[in-house]
Amino acid sequence: MRIVVKIGSSSLVDHAGQRQVGLLGQLVDDIASVIAAGHDVVLVSSGAIATGLGILGRDRRPTELPALQAASAVGQGELFATWSSLFQLRGVRAGQVLLTMHDAAHRTSWLNARGTLEQLLAWRVVPIVNENDTTATDEITFGDNDALAAQVAVSLDADVLLLLTDTDGLYTEHPDTPGAELIHQVDDHSLLRRIDTATSGSHWGSGGMRSKVIAAEMAGSGGVVTHIARATTPGIVARIIAGEHVGTRIASDERRGSSFKLWLRYAKRTAGTVVVDSGARSAIVERGASLLPVGVRSVDGGFHPGDAVDIVDESGSAFAKGIVEYAAAELARLADDTDTARGAREAVHRDQLVLLDAVESDVAAVSPLP
Repeated sequence: MRIVVKIGSSSLVDHAGQRQVGLLGQLVDDIASVIAAGHDVVLVSSGAIATGLGILGRDRRPTELPALQAASAVGQGELFATWSSLFQLRGVRAGQVLLTMHDAAHRTSWLNARGTLEQLLAWRVVPIVNENDTTATDEITFGDNDALAAQVAVSLDADVLLLLTDTDGLYTEHPDTPGAELIHQVDDHSLLRRIDTATSGSHWGSGGMRSKVIAAEMAGSGGVVTHIARATTPGIVARIIAGEHVGTRIASDERRGSSFKLWLRYAKRTAGTVVVDSGARSAIVERGASLLPVGVRSVDGGFHPGDAVDIVDESGSAFAKGIVEYAAAELARLADDTDTARGAREAVHRDQLVLLDAVESDVAAVSPLP
């Protein structure tokens, strides 16, 4: 069996910013026993920023991107060194793999990353995956590595994604609400959208239960079962491997789709709006086409290449979301210059565009362009 285990900052680091080595050692014992039994394990570890802040003696997570990236630069090496030394004591090698969601969005980069992960597993080396906070632009808002863990699980055809956190799983309401009950099993993914996921991230982390629900939807779209459980549960990885339903088990979705497009829809922030004409809307919705600059009527927001934008028709209704190839000012100039726009590259490529739910239900039988 192949399992991707993600552990969040709230479980790795205490409120003083110190690594909880005892818990890390417990998890490493668990993973080492599973590997010895012949299973593959990939560990997605948050905590670089929290570790760095602890080393620097800072008691609060900053909000400014440069400060977050600098803290990660301090903490990432120390965090991996801790994991590596703990695994080495159990006779297991670990290898560090730093990724960003940008890698996931570009097929060549992601295939290379997947090849590296596959080779490490073939060598019986535990990949320790984390987001490359020091170079990414907006990944720190992606849910404390939950989305990345889901991407890795789908890419590697994992059997299980295990999200370890500081609660027992999903609840019918906020866990602090009287009468809230633990949800042991979710078979219908539409139920995920009706669960109270308002729980914010921890003192150190950026995630919360909503990011785990998003990750479960991503993983489920690729045929991967997700478990959400408390990180301190003894032998949690071995118990999941053995088939126990610990915490919340979320079944895979039979309607398998693109985990990247789920990430784009739910997890990537929108930086602006692109208004398109009826011809562009029809081409995108009915024929699975890319958005061309010639179909753009106006733009709103200060977005840059690589940002996500809502794609809106002339009535003001958002029908798609995609990753734009132009800065807002450049795309606005093309919208005003039809002759130049006709020969320009795509504004949003169809591979980096997702239709919104209301539209997808109307065009479910429409195949994309070959």
